[in-house]
Amino acid sequence: MTAAVSADLLDYDAVLAKFEPVLGMEVHVELHTATKMFCGCPTTFGAEPNTQVCPVCLGLPGALPVVNQTAVESAVRIGLALNCSITPWGRFARKNYFYPDQPKNYQISQYDEPIAQNGHLDVVLDDGTTWRVEIERAHMEEDTGKSLHVGGATGRIHGASHSLLDYNRAGVPLIEIVTKPITGAGARAPEVARAYVTALRDLLKALDVSDVRMDQGSLRCDANVSLMPIGAKEFGTRTETKNVNSLKSVETAVRYEMRRQAAVLTRGHEVVQETRHFQEADGTTSPGRRKETAEDYRYFPEPDLEPVAPSAEWVEQLRATLPELPWLRRARIQQEWGVSDEVMRDLVNAGALDLVIATTEAGAPADAARSWWVSYLAQQANARGVELADLPITPAQVAKVVELVEGGKLNNKVARQVVDFVLDGEGEPEQIVEARGLVVERDDTKLQAAVDEALAANPDIVEKIRGGKVAAAGKIVGDVMKATRGQADPARVKELVLAACS
Repeated sequence: MTAAVSADLLDYDAVLAKFEPVLGMEVHVELHTATKMFCGCPTTFGAEPNTQVCPVCLGLPGALPVVNQTAVESAVRIGLALNCSITPWGRFARKNYFYPDQPKNYQISQYDEPIAQNGHLDVVLDDGTTWRVEIERAHMEEDTGKSLHVGGATGRIHGASHSLLDYNRAGVPLIEIVTKPITGAGARAPEVARAYVTALRDLLKALDVSDVRMDQGSLRCDANVSLMPIGAKEFGTRTETKNVNSLKSVETAVRYEMRRQAAVLTRGHEVVQETRHFQEADGTTSPGRRKETAEDYRYFPEPDLEPVAPSAEWVEQLRATLPELPWLRRARIQQEWGVSDEVMRDLVNAGALDLVIATTEAGAPADAARSWWVSYLAQQANARGVELADLPITPAQVAKVVELVEGGKLNNKVARQVVDFVLDGEGEPEQIVEARGLVVERDDTKLQAAVDEALAANPDIVEKIRGGKVAAAGKIVGDVMKATRGQADPARVKELVLAACS
């Protein structure tokens, strides 16, 4: 196959006229346990390279692994939430491959005895319909280290002058969730892929087993795509697009691979079974390495670890800890708040729903909580280049600002100033209000003096108001607000202005 052929894309409608897409989603989830899967090293993200390592995770001779019980507990809870059956007795295995980011030259994983298998996840598509994705397995393993390729233009090994290795991530607990082949989606295959990863991310977040940050690699999606001619019974050759790191990119990568593979097949060539890299810049994929089969990894039972054998009683105890499913929770809250599907969708897409819920739980009315998070605070997050949830303000602090506004101590303009000061790290809202003297001015004597001064400076406005042009009062109200540093109540100021001009 020539490079020119692989670069061609078939029109999407033409793809669907000739081929049926088949998907297989593999999602790797880093658990946020305090320590690694088989040793006591911390798992803190962003630490200095190679500062969170020990003889066990570096695979030094004589170092023996010990299973992290919290990781096993999280794996069982994930399996239960995915409607899987939990394996009552299962061994770890060694997955042998040779690559610099794996210091032992093998990965401790699970092969033929995964902790959870044969489940499903129902996902909601954009038009509200539900699509059931069958889960083949969820198994435990350890993460690899991280390679940094230096000197090239792309950050990949090809063209780099040298590579640096950081083993902090080696040994971090991973759960790999693998779907069964997803067939019958047709034109909606890319949408189904995105919806599945979205629902899975929401579920894992609700379980509180991972921070599911795709941008930090704690949730990584590998999208397997193949095409088979309409009416065929055998699947086509698949490619695996590795480590797609955003929900939108999952959909884009699947659509691109469908169009690329269709162009290859239409020209009479064969699709190569390989891994591919997704290019965020232009939404394309590029070849990686030829894809191994299970036999290539030479799996065999891990001799240094005892089997994992969760008892039926313990499994049922963990089942009782499962939270309300995110989509059921959203439906309940939507009904309680009386908002439309569109409003709820906007809250979810903005990453604001949990923040709004927490703000209401801290005492704020739902309408006020929504208004703050999806308008002013969303603007601040965008200006600072961070996610909404990463703003340095808590739902409790937002609820306190709402309380001060509704109690008449702040107006909306001054409340935004208070929020800005909270974001800048000046302290709690009440402390800021007191320290900066930001309480709304409600002394009518002082307000009347400011109104009289503004009216005296604008006799033409006074005549307009007296002539029936009430809207002209806005100029006087603005001057008074400026004179009082925004601390007057605009409604009360307008009342005083109109009374003075009557």
